[in-house]
Amino acid sequence: MRTLLGLVLVLLAATPAVAQTWSVREGDYVLGDFQFDDGGRLDGLRMHYRTLGEPRRDARGRVTNAVLVLHGTGGTGAQFLRPQFADELFGPGQPLDVSRYFVILPDSIGHGGSSKPSDGLRAAFPEYTYDDMVEAQRRLLVEGLGVEHLRLIMGTSMGCMHAFVWGEVHRDFADALMPLACQPTEIAGRNRLWRAMLMDAIRSDPAWMGGDYETQPTQALRTAADLLMLVGAAPMAMQVELPDRERADAWLAEQLPGRVAGLDANDLWYQVNASRDYDPSVNLEAISVPVTWINSADDFINPPELGLAEQFAPRIAQGRYVLIPASAETRGHGTHTWARFWKDELVALLARSEP
Repeated sequence: MRTLLGLVLVLLAATPAVAQTWSVREGDYVLGDFQFDDGGRLDGLRMHYRTLGEPRRDARGRVTNAVLVLHGTGGTGAQFLRPQFADELFGPGQPLDVSRYFVILPDSIGHGGSSKPSDGLRAAFPEYTYDDMVEAQRRLLVEGLGVEHLRLIMGTSMGCMHAFVWGEVHRDFADALMPLACQPTEIAGRNRLWRAMLMDAIRSDPAWMGGDYETQPTQALRTAADLLMLVGAAPMAMQVELPDRERADAWLAEQLPGRVAGLDANDLWYQVNASRDYDPSVNLEAISVPVTWINSADDFINPPELGLAEQFAPRIAQGRYVLIPASAETRGHGTHTWARFWKDELVALLARSEP
């Protein structure tokens, strides 16, 4: 399945090919008897992952160089192998040089190669939350990969929100946090509305059939794809690339069929619904490690004019907030995956969080 807010947000050019220079290992770890927040259980929750580099261990056998990178809604760990991310960060002498770091790229619950509704349970799949997703990530690390401490947790969009959850629930698990493109508070206002519209479109389509559809509810997925393209748009760049009605209409006509074809209605509904009880704002003071939190000024989903950063950033003891100015070069919400805009901040965070 294609990514959504990981792929859909790169709107103005063909997606670059996956970098071919990285030696990537893939695997699956199956979690036994996984208990979900909604009371559901799965005895055999599959977590798919990719890794780059090798773990280094101290005298007591503990891994000391692991970095966890978390994707956004609808994404997978594979999105971080694209040149705009990997070629800026993983090479020799770069901030996350894989000759020094053990980089872990999991597919979260409901995404990619990990267990998800479309595997067979459909609408009977447990309605997972961000807390469930973080717990599954933790168990993958500890039980599956033997990692009990992280040098860094970095997350984009939904992964950004997961990073805040990690910082509060597992306070000493990582030396530093780098959340990109989110807010550490309940999803409300316009951000909640577009999500509610998307979910309502899916379950209001007669072809939905309670989640047991024989063919995808295409009209619902067209609406969903439209919303995802809109909220991920980079306004200044799109104005340059699509300067008149004809080119804008032609771009949409070319993009929409492929984006709809890459969606599964059950998976998408669950992915968006997972944010329903997210709200780390009540306990931000609990985050004790260095944090560099980055948003971009042209992000439709996290608009800076709401003033949320000014409200929440001072409550993070070792926090630094950075707002990337909008330009024709930034990518709206998707700026989170274009590392050239913020990799100097990553270097600084690693330096100030050195154990």
